[in-house]
Amino acid sequence: MTDPAAPIADASVRSARDSDVPAVGEVQAQVWRSAYRDVLPGELVEQFQGPAFARAWRTSLQRPPSARHRLLVACAGAQVVGFVAVAPSTDQDADEDTGEIIALGVHPEARRQGHGSRLVNAGADTLRELGVEQLVVWALARDEDTRAFLQEAGLGPDGAFRDRVVDEDGGTVREVRMRAYLTW
Repeated sequence: MTDPAAPIADASVRSARDSDVPAVGEVQAQVWRSAYRDVLPGELVEQFQGPAFARAWRTSLQRPPSARHRLLVACAGAQVVGFVAVAPSTDQDADEDTGEIIALGVHPEARRQGHGSRLVNAGADTLRELGVEQLVVWALARDEDTRAFLQEAGLGPDGAFRDRVVDEDGGTVREVRMRAYLTW
């Protein structure tokens, strides 16, 4: 039995506010530096800076690309520790009923506390409320931890992949698409 005097974790997911943008930018910078450290040239990874990401998120919040774009944040108490951005899928073979996680991240120091699962579930719920029946996400093929996390969350590889150009010399990184059906 739990000690009734023990503090209860205050973990939540909510729609992002303008005041969350600096934290979202910093989380994205931390996550991307870690994820792409062994994939991209070092000078490119060094360009992943919180303020630059924050500027893009601020613009996106103030003028969303569509009415179906959403940014959600995970909080530990009042601190933003993660984010998920969902939108209509831009895949060429996507139907109107397909939504996409276009960005997902949890600060490295806040991982393994349920924030990622809460974000994926909240993103899926948000898309479901918008009438979306399928959810896709692109993940680095070499990032086994993220792919395993997504599989545990109910997404599975659907066989699609793409090679994304990541530098001026034409270097590529392979991504695999994972999919889940949101209707039953």
